[in-house]
Amino acid sequence: MKHTATVALMLTLGVAGVYAQQIPVNMTFSGDGTPSVIDLKHPNTSTSEENLAGSGTQGPFTFRLVRASMAAPQPSTTCSGPTKVYFPNVAGAGLFRFFDGSLLMVNLTDGGDCIDFAANQAQCTLTFQVTGGTGRFQGATGVLTFTEASTPILSDASSNPVFFTETGEFKGTISRGGNSRP
Repeated sequence: MKHTATVALMLTLGVAGVYAQQIPVNMTFSGDGTPSVIDLKHPNTSTSEENLAGSGTQGPFTFRLVRASMAAPQPSTTCSGPTKVYFPNVAGAGLFRFFDGSLLMVNLTDGGDCIDFAANQAQCTLTFQVTGGTGRFQGATGVLTFTEASTPILSDASSNPVFFTETGEFKGTISRGGNSRP
């Protein structure tokens, strides 16, 4: 009887180690955004990139994002008004680099930019699927929501904004397998 109870306890503890560890994510950032020299070659889009730095529940990090947005505004139920236009994003990916050397990779799955010309600012909401990583994020999965305010600080000779300040946050949950390092 004692042997059976011991085996049952060992199996229970072993199985618990295999289940994914849920890690809450709450990180703030600031940085810059600009048109990118990278061309994702999606029809009727323009590619931009952002270089951000911040900190939060996972420690200090940098984040580089490359994404393609529709070149023409599209209708939106969340971005409307006489001074607002919406540009959905169609593709993109980002890479977090944490100060312990761990990397976390994400793919853009949804979202876009609501530009308010009267406020001279854009509100961006993006959804990312976590696709893995290195170090403490090896085998990571999850979903992160990115919200940001973007303000132009430099325009080209045709008065098109080309350089922006970026501030915002990431929220969500990352799951790691029970065999991953903490």
